[in-house]
Amino acid sequence: MTLAEKQQQLIDEFSALPEWMDRYNLLIEKGRQCPSLPDSEKSESFLIKGCQSRVWIKARAENGLVFFQADSDAVITKGIAALLIYVFSGEKPQDIVDAPVAFIEKIGLKEHLSPTRANGLNAMLKQIKLYALALSMKK
Repeated sequence: MTLAEKQQQLIDEFSALPEWMDRYNLLIEKGRQCPSLPDSEKSESFLIKGCQSRVWIKARAENGLVFFQADSDAVITKGIAALLIYVFSGEKPQDIVDAPVAFIEKIGLKEHLSPTRANGLNAMLKQIKLYALALSMKK
């Protein structure tokens, strides 16, 4: 599935739920389904700066693709991280760097987050793109 197709799948999934409480529940469920990082990998080097909650994102390159893992001490934040990981894992570094991130606004997530969570979302997205940029330069 392409980046655009993964984003569209999330848009369709969230749009099927008209009530925002149901969307929050789906977001929380996505976070619960996201595998946790071992405590040994919850280090300062993977900690995202700018988040109210503690959130860690780790990246690795394999066969020219980037794979991400994430964890958080807050369920909604982990759900947000899980969405980002779903969309960007398994993609080419340059595709991640260049990708527009339309699904966040289209599912209404941006307007339903507190300012601190929105800052955290932006910080996670920025870090994912920075990881991809760094890995694209290692060719």
